[in-house]
Amino acid sequence: YSNNLPYIKRILSFVKYAFYAIVKGRKIKVDLVFATSTPLTIAIPGVILSKIKKVPFVFEIRDLWPQMPIAIGALKSPISKWLARRLETWAYNYSDRIIGLSPGICDGIIQSGYPKERVINIPNSCDNEIFQLNSNQANDFRQQHTWLGTNPLVIYTGSLGYVNQVNYLVNIASHMVSINPKICFLVMGDGSEKNMILEKAKAIGILNKNFFMLSRLPKKEMPVLYHAATICTSLFLPLKEMWSNSANKFFDALAAGKPIMINYKGWQAKLIEEYNVGIVVPSDNITLAAKELEALITDKKRLFSYGKAAKELGIKLFDREKLYKSFENVFLSVSN
Repeated sequence: YSNNLPYIKRILSFVKYAFYAIVKGRKIKVDLVFATSTPLTIAIPGVILSKIKKVPFVFEIRDLWPQMPIAIGALKSPISKWLARRLETWAYNYSDRIIGLSPGICDGIIQSGYPKERVINIPNSCDNEIFQLNSNQANDFRQQHTWLGTNPLVIYTGSLGYVNQVNYLVNIASHMVSINPKICFLVMGDGSEKNMILEKAKAIGILNKNFFMLSRLPKKEMPVLYHAATICTSLFLPLKEMWSNSANKFFDALAAGKPIMINYKGWQAKLIEEYNVGIVVPSDNITLAAKELEALITDKKRLFSYGKAAKELGIKLFDREKLYKSFENVFLSVSN
């Protein structure tokens, strides 16, 4: 599977994986089957293996399927939409418990008719211990990248697919040249939109000027990048279906104690505004978004306050060790 694959090839990849997961799973002795989606097709081996093994099935929903692929046009024909919705109903009906990664996802599961008392909200978590680094490591990263130096740094890490709308950051960087040219933007990741983002930045004339792109880093090296950053971002298309996302990059920013900028509403936007851990910028007004971002970066007092609050929020509500206990309790509740 790759984000670069066309939608039809992605679906075939999902189906192929489901088949081999069943073949492999039948050879393993288990007490419980756990499957995490996306894609929704992961429920197929999950349900089948739980029936073959006669054990409970716990299903985790990371994105609302099929609502999201329908919203972005990945599923267009009435037949594909009908099949996707039937698969959703089938998967839920055979789940002993369902874990939703956000309040919105849980609401969507309940609205489908699944019993509310069997739905549990356990969001993505913060690796607070992994992100505990000293300032020297961040300084080393900056020294290794001479274009950065002591300049403010806004980062995006992760998938560069259609839904992620990272070209939005290219537009902000373009506006920032005339507002505050010292502010640097770094995009790190891979996906179907990578070349488009690269070419757009090049055409505008900001590539390697105030907008930079790097290849992927191993997960263990990501904390250093986050600590070197001034602002971390999470971006999506302006679709309501995206508001329920639980992107890892949001929680990595909290763990690193960095202010967050997002361009969508929903539960994460409410967290940002309630706990003062960043800014929610408009998806349809690049000029205003650039001004709000620059205002935060140049306000050192507010920048420090938001970073401190982000770290506290990551420890208070999203610490991995604490959320793991809730996760474990779900397994125990169906196993006893």
